[in-house]
Amino acid sequence: MMILGINAYHGDAAACLIKDGEIIAACEEERLRRIKHCAGFPILAIRSCLAQTGTKPESIDCVAISRDPKANLSKKILYAIKQSSKISNLIKSRFENAGRIINVKSELTRALSLSQPLQVKVHQTEHHLAHMASCFYPSPFDRAAILSIDGFGDFVSTKWGWGEGRELKSLGQVNFPHSAGILYTALTQYLGFPNYGDEYKVMALAAYGKPRYKNELKEMISLDSKNGFRLNLDFFVHHRNGVEMNWKDGYPNLSACYSRKFIEAFGPPRLPDEPLEPHHQDLAASLQKKFEDVYFHILNELHKKTQTENLCLAGGCAFNSVANGKIKDHTPFKHMFIQPAAGDAGTALGAGLYLYHSVLKNPRRFRMEHAYLGPQFEPQSVKRALDQANLQYQELNGEKLIPQVARSISEGKIVGWFQGRMEFGPRALGNRSLLADPRRKEMREWLNEKIKLREDFRPFAPSVPSEEVGIYFETEELDPFMTRVFKIKKEKQSLIPAVTHVDGTGRLQAVERKTNPKFWSLLQEFKKLTGVPVLLNTSFNENEPIVCTPEEAINCFVRSGMDALAIENFWVERKQN
Repeated sequence: MMILGINAYHGDAAACLIKDGEIIAACEEERLRRIKHCAGFPILAIRSCLAQTGTKPESIDCVAISRDPKANLSKKILYAIKQSSKISNLIKSRFENAGRIINVKSELTRALSLSQPLQVKVHQTEHHLAHMASCFYPSPFDRAAILSIDGFGDFVSTKWGWGEGRELKSLGQVNFPHSAGILYTALTQYLGFPNYGDEYKVMALAAYGKPRYKNELKEMISLDSKNGFRLNLDFFVHHRNGVEMNWKDGYPNLSACYSRKFIEAFGPPRLPDEPLEPHHQDLAASLQKKFEDVYFHILNELHKKTQTENLCLAGGCAFNSVANGKIKDHTPFKHMFIQPAAGDAGTALGAGLYLYHSVLKNPRRFRMEHAYLGPQFEPQSVKRALDQANLQYQELNGEKLIPQVARSISEGKIVGWFQGRMEFGPRALGNRSLLADPRRKEMREWLNEKIKLREDFRPFAPSVPSEEVGIYFETEELDPFMTRVFKIKKEKQSLIPAVTHVDGTGRLQAVERKTNPKFWSLLQEFKKLTGVPVLLNTSFNENEPIVCTPEEAINCFVRSGMDALAIENFWVERKQN
């Protein structure tokens, strides 16, 4: 059975193909449209999944979309009646969006240039059920507690429950207008980071501040053992006026979520081009601390209900890697799974897996051990792109390429590393990465200022062979997807300063030989030269979506300050070009 799963008409549009319960391809629209968090219908992502697997449209048996306009319909209607005309425009836009979801089949027919409509049934999966399915069904657990937490989807911000075998059960939820995601987004906007998806910047900034605004934030959100939490809506506008979200030409935009009372509490909001003051750092630290209080409260209540040590997490808030790294210390959960596209892109997986397992009652047979589900490119197409760019290069086999790359990095060079299938999800996990020497403290500043063109407080991630995680980190947990931040051992921090954040932590990627042998071998080769089995790993891009094609990688190399490019088995050095 072939299922096409899609996330559409929302930020992080994406598509995946699931064959007999196994994810065989997945891709985000942003990588192909070159628009960060691209919204709308994932036309190019669908075409990419079909092309890379050789699947013809008529081979698709079912389509699953991760939205259901009928979900929580009575609550939506009741809320709309109470609000009357105040949010009439918002209601109107939501019904227009629902109409698009209903017409997915005709949209697919146009997208694939078919002469006849696809003869498939379209299944609609409620947003948070898709999130829950996306993290439980590909997990290693037969039974687990599940939490989905984000901004909003289908009138819900948070849903919790459990999974066992192929069954998925909801135990509770937080409805609109209460949302921990909206709290984080509002403060992110207030701190001068207005773009859709900027919350991760505030998480990084929090390490520089002190949580001295805890009492003020207590006034904004309160904990509830039955309902999770509640917002003090006086500080927000989304419940009265609606929060305008549009995706003109694919660019998702979100209007301000905070109210005048918010400004009265903290002063004028920071403009994006204004300097960051200690006040802003302390607000970020206070927000992070308050979010963790809410997060751990929900998880502790969930453990009481499920009595299991296994936990699966999804939703945009599940990308809060700092909080995720503390879960074992603040809750009874011992084992955790977060898939690499935990945000809305991952609901494409969840909708398809929910259909396959929960609706069609097929047994589970797939475990998600890696994120390498996107397109890859043949050597001849890479060579053609290099020739068209008039670059001088060497073609090296694996035995020669890996020592060359490791040696160059050890000499202080920054290398673009483009190999195999592109990652699914927002993290570069060793196939579309920029790699550098973590021993050089100045490397972080250089990368942020000269290549990544981003804020100087943003950290970089360490990639480590799975066998050596416990040597460098205060944990034995193997996280292959960079979803958790852990303390780096005190005695190792001075060895790898470029990947040690100001608070002594790093967002770990544990690299396993069986899932990425080439990247694992590069780490081992670097260890032979330096004694350190760690590389600084950041996404291969320059203030844009991660590169997908050889042409994009070459263009990024040419216009940026990186020193060399290892693109499949081709080696390119700037000094020779």
